[in-house]
Amino acid sequence: MTYEKSCGAVVFIQTDNDIKYLLVQNLDGIYGFPKGHMERDETEEETALREVFEETNIKIELIDGFKKTDEYLLPRKDNKIKRVVYFLGKFQNQNVICQREELSGVYLLTYMEAISLLKYENLKCILKEADYYIRKNCL
Repeated sequence: MTYEKSCGAVVFIQTDNDIKYLLVQNLDGIYGFPKGHMERDETEEETALREVFEETNIKIELIDGFKKTDEYLLPRKDNKIKRVVYFLGKFQNQNVICQREELSGVYLLTYMEAISLLKYENLKCILKEADYYIRKNCL
């Protein structure tokens, strides 16, 4: 087995004690968090910051203490496992713009809206853990 590594973030905005999560929708219609491949000499954090900006046009602040790794077999690549490292990122007062070459949409959603759109259980678990972390440590 070989690995392909990406990094990204569970991105949120806080307004008046309400939290909205940013989900991206890929060209196949699947919802998830912004992420992408590491480039040469980048740290995981640098990759996450760059990929979030490239896909959504927002600059986030990474929140210390939250880091989750997801792994899954890539469906169209034999014997290749995708490893994605997710951080937690916060933003304020920025216009979200979708990178149309790679995505069909970017959405700010409540927790319940976001969890209902996520297809994969592993991403739902990451969102649950992020929501718990935010409510315990960031509000």
